[in-house]
Amino acid sequence: VLEIAKAAGSLQLIAGQVADLEGEGKDLSVAELRYIHERKTSALLCCSVRLGGMSANCTPAQLKALTDFGYHVGLAFQVIDDILDVTQSTETLGKTAGKDVAAQKATYPRLVGLDKSKRIAAQLTARAYAALKPFKGRAVALEALAKYLLERDR
Repeated sequence: VLEIAKAAGSLQLIAGQVADLEGEGKDLSVAELRYIHERKTSALLCCSVRLGGMSANCTPAQLKALTDFGYHVGLAFQVIDDILDVTQSTETLGKTAGKDVAAQKATYPRLVGLDKSKRIAAQLTARAYAALKPFKGRAVALEALAKYLLERDR
């Protein structure tokens, strides 16, 4: 319960949401955008994998590895989400495409361009894979999740 409370609390999810809302229509830096993504998507994915690790009685080193994985895959997820918002149609996404542009939200493609955003997503995914090394091939499901998130088109 403490893990969920921390992830959803004022220093993580709430702080990220406040920063996200306050940043609409403003020129944010990449560092400010990353802060938002760290506090929202990354915190939630990090919490999810940590809870799984806790329920499996992971060692402290394994829990640290899961924390690193969740952090990086969470950031990668959000960068990819930003990319898909500008590259896919509403029909493909199943949600309104281009809504970030319409809301004048800061996104990775807007701040660094589409190509660099794709490279950043790939680098973050590679770091997520690397974080799983302590599991010595026993984290196949998490590796598949990271791969799916990187390659998804919706």
